[in-house]
Amino acid sequence: MNEIVLLDNEAVRALRDPAHKKHRHVIGHVLNAARRTARGLQVDVGVPTAVRVEAGWDRTAAAWAFVNRLRIADLPLGPEHADTAAGIRKRTGVSVADAHLGSAIQSAREHVTVITSDPGDVRVVAEGRRVEVVAL
Repeated sequence: MNEIVLLDNEAVRALRDPAHKKHRHVIGHVLNAARRTARGLQVDVGVPTAVRVEAGWDRTAAAWAFVNRLRIADLPLGPEHADTAAGIRKRTGVSVADAHLGSAIQSAREHVTVITSDPGDVRVVAEGRRVEVVAL
């Protein structure tokens, strides 16, 4: 089965800071995805670009060098995702980053896992789409 693991703002911030109390938890999930891919399963890790912006992840900054090596794909807020995200935001009142996360969940063709500090918001933006939530 193909799978995508999506990161929310808190997960991204935890990855950057080894002293963050949730760092080991998040890094474990990201490395587990890499191990599963190495065994022949297709497991991608991604971050919606609006989430990356909210978390302050500048791929050109030295402070993010370790995280940049983890092969986490950007999920851009292109026209289709923007339209879906705008609808989610209008219906639910969540942040732009959470709406973009919801758009990524809804457009995924594979099993979706979200690593998040706010499982409630993930369930709201998923709008009925089946998603596995890993709470931080």
